[in-house]
Formats: sequence, structure tokens, C-alpha cells
Amino acid sequence: MLTPRQKTPDLKLPLVGGGTFDLSAENSERGTVVCFYRGLHCPICANYLTELERLADDFAERGVTIVAVSSDGEERAAGMAEKIKASKLRFAYDLPLQEARDWGLYISTSRGKTSIGIEEPALFSEPGLFMVTPEQTLYYGAVQTMPFVRPHFKELVAALDFAIANSYPARGEYTGAV
Repeated sequence: MLTPRQKTPDLKLPLVGGGTFDLSAENSERGTVVCFYRGLHCPICANYLTELERLADDFAERGVTIVAVSSDGEERAAGMAEKIKASKLRFAYDLPLQEARDWGLYISTSRGKTSIGIEEPALFSEPGLFMVTPEQTLYYGAVQTMPFVRPHFKELVAALDFAIANSYPARGEYTGAV
């Protein structure tokens, strides 16, 4: 389990369109939102990432960079970027499933073709959303066991406004006896 205020795992992956996403080298004023998604096969992911793309400027105005990450290969990741007409959201791909586990993500097995007729990979990670500080420590994290009921990006933007205005610290850092 990741712990708030502690360093997150490293994350260095190729990007659709070229280049590399390297979490440790991100240069943002307030941090990075890392949105792990299931893959091209997931219609809910497409809707979710469309919303993140739509709010990209809102995050940028707050000094926050954004990236979508999946275990899909380059072709499928590029297909998702094209599907949502991404122009601002970066897509990282080839996430090793062990690294997905390191982030606390759940792993699922294929159930064949989805409702949109795209085959699920044999294994893939379920969704997770993380806000990582410029020092690469965990500020916020949420993971799902299913594709449903995800955090809303609009609420995250509002939470960032509150956190910035009030110097609100990451919470959930206590790991002692209870």
C-alpha cells in the first residue's frame, strides 16, 4: 500500500507520439495527476479520459501536469488517444503489471470482448488515480476493483483549489499501531 507523504514508485514509460514519461523528471509547480486506466477495450475509460482531456487546462492553471497510463501496447494506447481526440493529455503505455501492483492497482483477467467489441488483454490493471507532489510523494490516491464509480476530475480540481489556498497537507500518513 502506498503511504501519503512518502515517495511513490518510479514510473518511466514510453509516450504515444514519442518521448518518455518519467515521473521523477516531471517539472511542475504542484505535481502530477497520474490516471491509470484499463485500456482501449474499456468504454468507461474512454468517457473518463475525455473528461480529463477537457479539464487539462484547469489542471495546468494550477501547476499540475496530467498523464494517462495503461498496460496497453503502443497501438492500443494510440487508439485510445485518437478515440478521445486527445490534444493535451499524454498517454503512457506498456505499464508492466508488476509496476501496476507496486502502485496498489488490482489486476484482472480477460473476459473476452467488451460491450464495444474489443478484446480485453489476458491481464490488465484496474483504474487508479493519484496526485503526486513535485518531490514524488503521494498526495492523493484512489484505486478501484472495477471500472465503475471513479473519482470526478472536477472535484479533484476543486480540492486542489482548497488545498492550495489552505496549504492543506496530504492525509492518511499514519502507519503506527491502532
